Amino acid sequence: MCTAEATASLLQAEETFSACLARIDALILKPLLQAGKSKTFFCLEAWKHHKTVLKQFLTDFTSETSMSLALYTVLHKPIRDHIEQYILLLTKLNEVLKEVRSFIVIKEYVKLESFIGQVLDEACFTKSLWKSLGYKFTVSYGCRKRLLEDSKNLPISASTNRSDRILLFDDVLVLIQGNSFQSFDLKLVWLDENFKSFHLEVHSNPYQFLILCPQAVWQWKLNQAVRQALNGKRDFPLWGKTGEGTEPPSCRFFTYLFRLEGKFKSASYEGEWHWGKPHGKGTLKWRDGRNHVGDFKEGLEHGFGICLVPRRSEDRYDCYKCHWYEGKMRGYGICEYGNDMVYKGYFKDNVRQGFGILENLSAEHPFKYTGQWENDKKNGYGVWEDKDRGERYIGTWLDDHKHGQGIVVTQSGVCYQRTFHADKMVGSGILLLEDDSVYEGNFTEDLTFVGKGKLSFANGFILEGTFTNKSGQGLQTHGILNTSNEQLDDRITKAQLGLEEFPVEKRWKGIYDQFLEFIHSGCKEETEESFMGFHIQTSKELRKSQEYLFCQRGTEDVSWKIEDILEEIVQHQGQESLQNYLEKALKSSLHPLGKLLKALTIAFQATYSGIGANRHLLTMAQEEVKYYAKKIWEFYQGLLHLALEQKGQLPAKCVDGDTRYVDQKACGVVLPLILPCFYPELFMLYMLYHEREDDLYCQGIVDLSLFPDIKLLEFLDVQKHLWPLKDLTLTTNQRRSLIKDKCFLSATECLQKLITTVDPREKLVILQKTYEEIESTVSRVVEKDYKLPMDDLLPLLMYVVSRAKIQHLGAEIHLIRDLMDPTNQGGLYDFLLTALESCYEHIQRMRLHQRETCQVPHSS
Repeated sequence: MCTAEATASLLQAEETFSACLARIDALILKPLLQAGKSKTFFCLEAWKHHKTVLKQFLTDFTSETSMSLALYTVLHKPIRDHIEQYILLLTKLNEVLKEVRSFIVIKEYVKLESFIGQVLDEACFTKSLWKSLGYKFTVSYGCRKRLLEDSKNLPISASTNRSDRILLFDDVLVLIQGNSFQSFDLKLVWLDENFKSFHLEVHSNPYQFLILCPQAVWQWKLNQAVRQALNGKRDFPLWGKTGEGTEPPSCRFFTYLFRLEGKFKSASYEGEWHWGKPHGKGTLKWRDGRNHVGDFKEGLEHGFGICLVPRRSEDRYDCYKCHWYEGKMRGYGICEYGNDMVYKGYFKDNVRQGFGILENLSAEHPFKYTGQWENDKKNGYGVWEDKDRGERYIGTWLDDHKHGQGIVVTQSGVCYQRTFHADKMVGSGILLLEDDSVYEGNFTEDLTFVGKGKLSFANGFILEGTFTNKSGQGLQTHGILNTSNEQLDDRITKAQLGLEEFPVEKRWKGIYDQFLEFIHSGCKEETEESFMGFHIQTSKELRKSQEYLFCQRGTEDVSWKIEDILEEIVQHQGQESLQNYLEKALKSSLHPLGKLLKALTIAFQATYSGIGANRHLLTMAQEEVKYYAKKIWEFYQGLLHLALEQKGQLPAKCVDGDTRYVDQKACGVVLPLILPCFYPELFMLYMLYHEREDDLYCQGIVDLSLFPDIKLLEFLDVQKHLWPLKDLTLTTNQRRSLIKDKCFLSATECLQKLITTVDPREKLVILQKTYEEIESTVSRVVEKDYKLPMDDLLPLLMYVVSRAKIQHLGAEIHLIRDLMDPTNQGGLYDFLLTALESCYEHIQRMRLHQRETCQVPHSS
């Protein structure tokens, strides 16, 4: 046959085949689809009502003709004949052309012919199966499935000992025993061929079983069926190499309804799977409205997740945004309850455990609790703020009740310390009143004195006796009034609470315990996520929904991954390098040390800000800040030791047990870095504590400011040869004796910078520079280097202090003294601070005795 004849034959065959298909489509397919028969199109019964249509295609069609034969003749035979004709013609054409392209076309038509034959064989195979099984099985699985393999034809058995027969369909694997059967969706079937010799392990939620002694054909067909079900299309041809591989993927995405008993009973899961279990990201939904979106691992919630739980009594939800571990909440989480309460803190085994904050945001009975939790209840040290009553409780708890020692601070400034038992006050206590009076004894919740007690007044008088409060008669007492003491007693007016009752090392253990657990775990990624309060690798949807505890996430220049942290911490052990590293780490909410500092800052503010700003809590706050610095240094050491151990290096042992070394590093390195976080609340307490002295000092400064420079130098007994008279530049009609604020101006301006920094080290440096400026000015006046003796320094320093007019100087001096580096004690800084303190006290005494000793001049 020549090329032209072969081409003409191909075109004629194509026209004949197209005309046949058009007739089938017009006379059979379209009427059936329009009549809504599409669902039963492939069922034999549907065709019995359309024999008339079939007669148009079959010349020898009679009522006795087999329906299946008729369908085969109409639908299958024309297609198969057409393909056979194409293969024959293309083969002859290829003999003439001898081109690769024609050979490839022939190969594809051969595949198509093979595919049709294999599909027809499956259909016949399936038809025989439906006839051999009961009506219940046929109805359950319908007529559209195709049987791929039957254990009756190719014997195998399952390790469940419950299976008489195994059927592999194109979408399910079925185990049959007697009249019962169980099916497994192929999209949720995993095959482990390496489990053991002569065994094939099958995983499908929620079952796992073995197929014993599987033949190679079974393994091949199982893998192919699973892969085809996942891809949504069949291999072409069904047998042979298809280029798609034989191994179905182990990680899949699928929707499944849990029907059996178990944790997820009646829940619908949509998400990622691995070896028959939810694994990766997914969504669980229950019919009662519960749902969980998040990470899963080996069939359980694991990692970050968001869970909604409907409340029974109202149309609202509890929303848990937490970290989960093996199916239970563990680590950081946020719970937004449907009753307008919000918990931000740590969980363990689905209950609140460790440090956490519970706040009621509703307008009715607003409160806030910051402290320790155990077994879902307030237990241990914590702070409760009742916003309705304007009170703050600082103390211990037991099973959601105030229990043990506690301090109550009120908005009016009253402060008291009592013993509590199940929310009730018991025994005697100490009550510190606004007017600096102190009552020791028993009193009621409305602060009424009852029973025996002692009332110490701020002026030193003491009333001791029995107090009663009868209706309509007011407070009455029977006792003795002691008036022998007529001076203010600081032990009374500045009494400090909570020092013995709440040892600093026992406060906020929940915060420290979380960090210790993180370090002891080896700082693994999973524990990092639950400790730090954010998920490192999450989808954008989860990241948008997530809120963070104690950290404000933003764009940061430094990426703090735990492996990078441990690597970098080893490289920064030198003094200057360490200082820079800690400064960056503590400022970052993504670094464990920064996270720890943020948590401690929130705890500190919950205790001492607002209502908690009471001078009777100063020592508690001050020792707490020092202890924070010590713990942060210890935790830095813990991270360093872990990093060195992972590198196979031995950490240094010479100084770890040295308490003085730890204290020096805490005060000298860490404290200046963390102090800005606590300074507003801490300095407020210092100001309140030294309020009376600072008021007296300020009055003295006002009086001294009335003096011109020369008069003030003379009044302060500064030697005349040290007066910088050249600095008193005169203008027209101006007298030297009336000039103010010109002498020692550089030293005055330097000292005024004392309030511009919170770092005690920098404050001491400013004080040293002030001293140097005074000495420099004197050296310029006497025209030679001059080292100031103490007799000359104090009057000059007092002059500079009076001109600097620093408010709250007493608070500044005592804060520096309390928080300065211990290594500075006894040195120059200590000497200068003592000199400044002497000036401060002298100005107070001058004010007290000024009217008796001198007359203050007034400027004209």
